[in-house]
Amino acid sequence: MPQFTDQLGRNIDISINPQRIISLVPSQTELLYDLGLDQEVVGITKFCIHPQNWYHTKARVGGTKQLDIERIKDLQPDLIIANKEENTKEQIEELCRYFPVWISDIANLSNAMEMIYSIGQIVSKEKVAASLVLTIESKFQSLMTHDTRLSAAYLIWRNPYMTVGGDTFINDMLRLAGFENIFKEHLRYPGITIQQLKESNCQTILLSSEPYPFKEKHITELQHHLPNTKIILVDGEMFSWYGSRLQYAPDYFKALWLQINR
Repeated sequence: MPQFTDQLGRNIDISINPQRIISLVPSQTELLYDLGLDQEVVGITKFCIHPQNWYHTKARVGGTKQLDIERIKDLQPDLIIANKEENTKEQIEELCRYFPVWISDIANLSNAMEMIYSIGQIVSKEKVAASLVLTIESKFQSLMTHDTRLSAAYLIWRNPYMTVGGDTFINDMLRLAGFENIFKEHLRYPGITIQQLKESNCQTILLSSEPYPFKEKHITELQHHLPNTKIILVDGEMFSWYGSRLQYAPDYFKALWLQINR
């Protein structure tokens, strides 16, 4: 049985051409679809909304952080694909007792490219994965021309407001899109206050569509405190999904840059 190394450095024995795959991460579920799999994927989470036909037809195994362990056992997977950040360590450790679990760990675009190619190898879709990686890298190369960066805060939650630190994948996407994360000296997802936003004098506040679904009313709410700051809604999937959806992110970032700089 072939052995593969995941992004935590763990060596896992995985059968050739796994036929009963469970994905515990939305962006990696979509990747499996875009690599050309279908019947091989037997379980996904309730947050795996892409592709829509899988969302409506595949067995659901709970949420990313509240997995239905017994449901997973019933499905008898020969491969589980998880993520260090999005899944809960205790639940993944339990699953590792019964099934091969390949875990990704994504902090930047390079990590994402490694993940895509590695999963392609595991599911015998190396050529498709390699082509996808080349497409994504080529599109991101066209973004790396910003002479100046807009200082920005990227908000992912409300009550309390939460942002992203410098060790996150979203921070790397902000950098590539032409923004300077004003909270990059922080780690992970710190809570922040309106006063901190005021004192930062940031040029732009980006309100993500996920995990908190920011709406137009929240722009009005913040604009009252920050009248001179550009505040806009952004597609959180484009900043935080690190699978095949990355092929669409560069064009989105270009359009966003134009919108802000009109």
